[in-house]
Amino acid sequence: MAEGAPVSEGRVEDAGRLGEGADPDVWEVFRQEKDGDPLRHAGNVRAPDRELAVQYAREFYSRRNESVRLWVVARRDISDLSDPDLLQPPLDRSFKKPGGYVMRDKLDQAKRRAQEEAAE
Repeated sequence: MAEGAPVSEGRVEDAGRLGEGADPDVWEVFRQEKDGDPLRHAGNVRAPDRELAVQYAREFYSRRNESVRLWVVARRDISDLSDPDLLQPPLDRSFKKPGGYVMRDKLDQAKRRAQEEAAE
């Protein structure tokens, strides 16, 4: 590994690195199977330039019309954000999560009350 190069967590070899230290000939391919579906990582191709990378991606990931959209991105242009301090929100906002108000528990309580009242 080059001295002073950024190290991403979980990366063992230089070939898998993202950002400026990445192999300039590797292009990541994302595909969408049908309109409305999310784009998913399909794999990568090796090509010396964008035009050839697009051709390779089309051939490998859309030859049989299995994709309606492809994104081809140079691996060196991808930023890896894995620092937990940057990913965690600075304030507790758990009240905004749907788990704070569980409807199932409220329904169970209401059913028990109704059964108790019916038994009386």
